[in-house]
Amino acid sequence: MPSTGTLDWAWVDVAVPRPSGRLPGISMAGFRHRAPVSVDIAMVAHPSVTLLIDLSEGGIVYDTHGRHQRGSVVIGLLPGDLRAAGRGKSECLQIRLEPVAAAAILGVSPELSGAMVSLADVWGRDAGRAEDRLRAATSWDERFAIAAEILGRRLGTRPPVDPEVAHTWRRMLTSQGRVRVEGLAYEVGWSRKRLWSRFRSQLGITPKRAAGLVRFDHAAHLLAAGHAAAGVAAESGYVDQSHLHREVKTFAGLTPTAVATAPWLAIDDVAWPTSSPTVAGRPALRLP
Repeated sequence: MPSTGTLDWAWVDVAVPRPSGRLPGISMAGFRHRAPVSVDIAMVAHPSVTLLIDLSEGGIVYDTHGRHQRGSVVIGLLPGDLRAAGRGKSECLQIRLEPVAAAAILGVSPELSGAMVSLADVWGRDAGRAEDRLRAATSWDERFAIAAEILGRRLGTRPPVDPEVAHTWRRMLTSQGRVRVEGLAYEVGWSRKRLWSRFRSQLGITPKRAAGLVRFDHAAHLLAAGHAAAGVAAESGYVDQSHLHREVKTFAGLTPTAVATAPWLAIDDVAWPTSSPTVAGRPALRLP
């Protein structure tokens, strides 16, 4: 098995929660890498704030813009060039928070809008307590239940975002990013300036950038599914293939060809079945 820059999913067990245990705006998946080798993979930007809770003994190391972070981390929107490396039988719980849910659970800060920080920097001592509880659990079902209880408790600790901001985000998702800010402002009865200001202050990203990230995510999954770049550009609403190329470089730091084979995307239809396009031929779900 190659040990650098690639990942063989045949060596990875993946678990997902039962539908009854899911929270709105929150999705989770558990990963256990059974091969005792080093792995180094590029991570691809996603329209969510990501919590990666390290449950392994050796520790997972993340690197972005020359900054290293070991253990459990929070990855904000638009993290840039980000890689994850681990040695041995690594194990982690990945939690994706839509920006509306992230604002309620984590609050908004410059760090969460486009960078990587330690989970302990965000949750303090509660981060270590959460890790201890999750490591002591005897099954992934128990881990998902613990995580849902922790996140559910935090959902009510901060004021919710404005309904207009939440509506704007939902429209971006349902339109796959192919929507104009002016039209969204008209829908919610706000001026473009007010929507821009409130959206950015509450979710940590501008509406235009958020729509672009959602559109990129849709295009990236089409590329990973084997669709040609020209067709992906047309279907995703880009002006042409060159426009797609520029946006992919902006959000992933990669070419469309490299995104098409990115290991980080290869497992999405298994780990996130409700949010990723269905692609024939993906590996069957494993429940360790």
